[in-house]
Amino acid sequence: MLKNTNQLNNMWRLLFFCLLFCFTRMLRAQTYTTTKTATKKAVKMYEQSVQQSFNKQLKGALNCANRALELEPNFIDAQLQWARIQYDLGELEKAEVGFLKVVALDANYSENTLYNLGLINSKLERYEQATLYFQRYLDSDAKSTKMREKATKHLKSNTFLGEAVKEPMPFKPVNLGSNVNNELDQYLPSLTADENTLIYSVFKGSRVNGNEDFYVSKRVNGEWQLGKPVTGVNTPESEGAQSLSPDGRFLVFTACGRKGGAGKCDLYFTEEVCGEWTKVKMLGSPISTGAWESQPSISSDGKTLYFASDRKGGKGGKDLWSSTRNADGSWATPKNLGAKINSSGHEKAPFIHADGETLYFLSMGHAGMGEEDIFIARKEPDGTWGEPKNLGYPINTKSSEGPVIVSVDGKTAYFSNNGKDLEGAQGKMDIYSFEMPESLRPKPVTYVKARVKDDATAKPVSASVEIIDLATGNVLTTSKSDCEGEFVITLPIGKNYMLNVSKEGYLFHSENFALTEKTDFADPFSLKIDLIPIPKKVSNTGETALPKSKAIVLNNVFFETGSAALKDVSKIELNRLKNLLEMNASLKIQINGHTDNVGDKEANQKLSTNRAKAVYDYLIANGIATNRLSFKGFGETDSIATNSTPEGRQKNRRTEFVIL
Repeated sequence: MLKNTNQLNNMWRLLFFCLLFCFTRMLRAQTYTTTKTATKKAVKMYEQSVQQSFNKQLKGALNCANRALELEPNFIDAQLQWARIQYDLGELEKAEVGFLKVVALDANYSENTLYNLGLINSKLERYEQATLYFQRYLDSDAKSTKMREKATKHLKSNTFLGEAVKEPMPFKPVNLGSNVNNELDQYLPSLTADENTLIYSVFKGSRVNGNEDFYVSKRVNGEWQLGKPVTGVNTPESEGAQSLSPDGRFLVFTACGRKGGAGKCDLYFTEEVCGEWTKVKMLGSPISTGAWESQPSISSDGKTLYFASDRKGGKGGKDLWSSTRNADGSWATPKNLGAKINSSGHEKAPFIHADGETLYFLSMGHAGMGEEDIFIARKEPDGTWGEPKNLGYPINTKSSEGPVIVSVDGKTAYFSNNGKDLEGAQGKMDIYSFEMPESLRPKPVTYVKARVKDDATAKPVSASVEIIDLATGNVLTTSKSDCEGEFVITLPIGKNYMLNVSKEGYLFHSENFALTEKTDFADPFSLKIDLIPIPKKVSNTGETALPKSKAIVLNNVFFETGSAALKDVSKIELNRLKNLLEMNASLKIQINGHTDNVGDKEANQKLSTNRAKAVYDYLIANGIATNRLSFKGFGETDSIATNSTPEGRQKNRRTEFVIL
């Protein structure tokens, strides 16, 4: 019933609006006075009202405006003043009545009257009426360029609002609990790929002498543990607005007014090595300048840095910029993200998802719910950014929203909120999570989490790690396993990847990840990698031999179906094997071929032999001596997995090598 009543009221308001402007000429037949024609007493009361309003004495100003209108009911300047005071007092419906009286006297007397009526109706959530008023303002002879820009933005926003509130997005935020949130302000979360490490900012003390510090919380068995200060990074000064790499080992953040800084606020970084953070360093020129640089976001491959800045060359206010890392580790000159992302207003708090193609950010310049709203933009096939999309209501509200980050799988978003309208609030500003609606999710991304050990000693190995795009042969990501032998690397959907783990003195290890559109991302890849030391008897030192080496599966060597013809993509892995042999001149290997049990045994035996020989022939053709190589086919006789499933049969169809 209430909904129907509101709809009826809106209908009558729209009808009144139409009648009002249809009969403007007739209404203007009413006579009115101005400061030039009104009585001295009425003008004196009006001037007193203006002065008191200027001094923020709104109640006294309203009394004087009322007195002026009592003396002269059609005193249009006093009527405008009365309406403005009611607006400043928050009496929006009274203000609306006042501005409508001005329009009734003369719709063209003050060019901002229609604009103000639009603002009032927008605040009262009468979005259709607000749209009409803003359009009417833009159709008028209003000359202020700045006001016309504002009206255009409000027109777009109210058009959006009218649709957004009719179709609200699903939104059920969950407080992260008292181990993360307390009576202080907690905000700006950053998250590792496995969602088990959270670094966030905590504000302590007053705005005058207080400071911001980083805290870290670990998730154990699904529960966030008590947050602790990040030692080695926190200082008596403030640290904030940070971005954490997916593996949790690289932290880039904002600090303002520091000794040796380049400008108002600059970007700094530190890396975790063996459980401790390295000495904090500033990201120098061309990242940090004399301008304001803040709110960084590092891409999952560590090669692109996004941040907000008010440096020269922007589109207006604060803009979003990006810089790519050069081969020598330096950063290239930052580029503005362009007019589709950056408006004449402020854009802040970028978050680039691990898919490398989805950007979330805050904007006051694009059409939204009110103040700072969260937007999403996706990369086009040509690498440019598409049109931003508002995340919608009630994720966005009339108030300013906090920055948002999104989990690697795209399903969960994290943000900070003052908790006024949300359940479970612990303090002033808390961190929440919510399920991201499907239409607003990035592309699916999974991750590889692995531990590398020495096969002989079981001790952790700090090894080099590469992710290679098999379609292009390009190295997409490089990393190293840490002191515990662990590493984490993200893998976006839609490509075939080669993982290569290597260290001098060891045989390399490879994995293949074929991530098609149908890949199930429910579980990430968890690997235990045992690097096999190169036996000493074949080294140049002539030391005593270790036991015969285990077989090394060449997971990225592929053949045409039912054939021994090597696919071109196999060359990447085979060239690594060639390099291994070149670097270890005494090394001799046997190449083994295997099949599953599908088909005739003799045919499988022949196929496995021919495939092993194909690898043998490739290495010889690329300069490896024949006396260092041999090959053998095992057919279906040496299975390493069950042949009863497609996955098992695929593992059994393998090519490998062993050291002789």
